[in-house]
Amino acid sequence: MPVNEVAASAAGVRLAGKPHYPCMLSKDASISENTHAVSVAAERSEAATETAADDRSKPLSSGLAENVGEPDRRRFSGSSPNSRQSGRNTRSPSSYLQGRDTSKMEFASVIGIDVSKDKLDVADWPASFAECIANDETGHSQLLTKLPKPGSCLVVLEATGRYEKRVVLELLNAGHVVSVVNPRQVRDFAKALGILAKTDRIDARVIARFGEQVRPRTTEKTHEKQDELDQLVTRRRQLIALRTGEENRIGTATSKIVRRSLQKNIKHLSREIATIVQEIARLVKSDDEWKGKSEILKSVVGVGEVTATTLIAELPELGKLNRQKISALVGIAPFNRDSGQFRGRRMIYGGRRSVRSVLYMAVLSARQHNPVIRAFAERLKAKGKLPKVVLVACMRKLLVMLNTMIKTNTHWENKIA
Repeated sequence: MPVNEVAASAAGVRLAGKPHYPCMLSKDASISENTHAVSVAAERSEAATETAADDRSKPLSSGLAENVGEPDRRRFSGSSPNSRQSGRNTRSPSSYLQGRDTSKMEFASVIGIDVSKDKLDVADWPASFAECIANDETGHSQLLTKLPKPGSCLVVLEATGRYEKRVVLELLNAGHVVSVVNPRQVRDFAKALGILAKTDRIDARVIARFGEQVRPRTTEKTHEKQDELDQLVTRRRQLIALRTGEENRIGTATSKIVRRSLQKNIKHLSREIATIVQEIARLVKSDDEWKGKSEILKSVVGVGEVTATTLIAELPELGKLNRQKISALVGIAPFNRDSGQFRGRRMIYGGRRSVRSVLYMAVLSARQHNPVIRAFAERLKAKGKLPKVVLVACMRKLLVMLNTMIKTNTHWENKIA
């Protein structure tokens, strides 16, 4: 069963000829029409915040903690990997492999960067400057010289289809406090402020405003080979999707020339997939931490090489979060949909689709051969749960077990908790 790849790419703005990048604006000159629009909308938002009920206007500072609620303290708190709750941990789990919580940190300013393929639009909040620079090595060096002293400002960027990777790495290496946020959240924030106009410069100012109000968690430097492994796993998934498409076409092709072309392409894609798989295995074995994680994950009945490498590459938070947060991060935690007397169906939402896909395939096998998952599924089926509800619940059960095993460095045991 193929795993379809959803490629999110940024809409980069191409510049004809040699682009002209304006110099840093002075404090007086920078209060342009765009800045004025943001400021007026911000004033309306602040006025509305004072009359908001409960805590709806409070900055979000704990990631998904408010959504998932408190863990059930009545349950057994041991370290069994088959239990629903991980063992007690003296360190509070981080959110989305992030570093420090910025809600209590003091910054002189917040810098927002709107990233596209060719350029970076930079603005700050409170508004004092706005500038456009090239998204290349020269532009990154120029950006570092113009930013305030590392640690004195919070730099916020949107995740923009990998176009932000290089500048984020440069900022982290320079010692800046950096946060990479979801573009959908920033756009919803702009709508809440009443900012309907959208340009790169306005977006940069809104991103800065978002960082000042919401204070997202900072981004940590990942493993030096993490990005390479992530790209290899993604490429394997892309090649499998291409090969599956060709295999589907050959079944309906009647022309001999077309069939030969398809067969040739399928053989080529199979060779490329084999090469990528070998490189992934070599890269995982070259790192002791990854090798240990892979052995722990593959000790579970139903988890194979593809599932293990995908979790290592695309879910580095595994073992660092509690069961509620890791489930919400992957997108297999059901969320409420209630209003007044209306009680809606609990639905999963968001998360990492590629991780959900490999967990789905792993559960199809684990439900037949893993005694813990099989017993759990039969119990839900006896209660009248729908088949897809049972599968998603088994995916969450499997993920929680894997999360606990990585956290406690424990191999699989066929014991039903």
